[in-house]
Amino acid sequence: MSPLEALAIAGAGLVAGTVNTVVGSGSLVTFPTLLAFGFPAVLANVSNTVGLVPGSASGVVAYRRELAGQGRRLGVLGTASLLGSLTGAALLLALPHRSFERVVPVLLLLACALVALQPLLAARLERARRRAHGGPGLFLCVLVSGVYGGYFGAAQSVILLGLLGSFLDDHLQRLNAAKNALALVVNAVAAVFFVAATHVSWTAAGAVAAGSVVGGQLGGVVGRRLPAVVLRVVIVVVGVVAAAVLLA
Repeated sequence: MSPLEALAIAGAGLVAGTVNTVVGSGSLVTFPTLLAFGFPAVLANVSNTVGLVPGSASGVVAYRRELAGQGRRLGVLGTASLLGSLTGAALLLALPHRSFERVVPVLLLLACALVALQPLLAARLERARRRAHGGPGLFLCVLVSGVYGGYFGAAQSVILLGLLGSFLDDHLQRLNAAKNALALVVNAVAAVFFVAATHVSWTAAGAVAAGSVVGGQLGGVVGRRLPAVVLRVVIVVVGVVAAAVLLA
């Protein structure tokens, strides 16, 4: 990998770290970037997951004030995320790589659809009847989202925020902080699994990590002020182009 390629991947990591902290779906920036530089799909996914862990941790630190009082909630839902992530990561390595390559374009388009429809989802959530505790239904849904996150991960934070907003009666910023913490659990568990079980491109993962750590802090400070429409359009365009290239 040339210095310019590493710089470009770090730049993508910075954008991804910012976007992940604010809304999620940062992998729709870093994953296509790794594909564009010739990384095989599974290696790109694995290295991207490992690289985004420090950025996820940075985002949790940036939102630490909003996490106050959510320890019990995160303990329960974090268990669901852990179990789901282990399952998804194991599926990624157990299934043939060809299967992942075939399903990636579909997953990318699904993630893009979730990002594009997020405003409509948020509006519906505002009108929904929610509770202070999600109960077994939320636990199961977070578990399933963890399977998705361990297997692929793009837009998992969008899914998590939608689930939390559907089941829980709490302020959006506190739900966003909880989303960041759960996404960190999913990414970290999958990353440990991948490091132990398969090959990781540490150069690529390191470049993503360097950028995403800075991006995580930017997301906590500046990201809330960025035009959401601009972020959403860029993310969707990148994801659709990547899916189109993979389908070609």
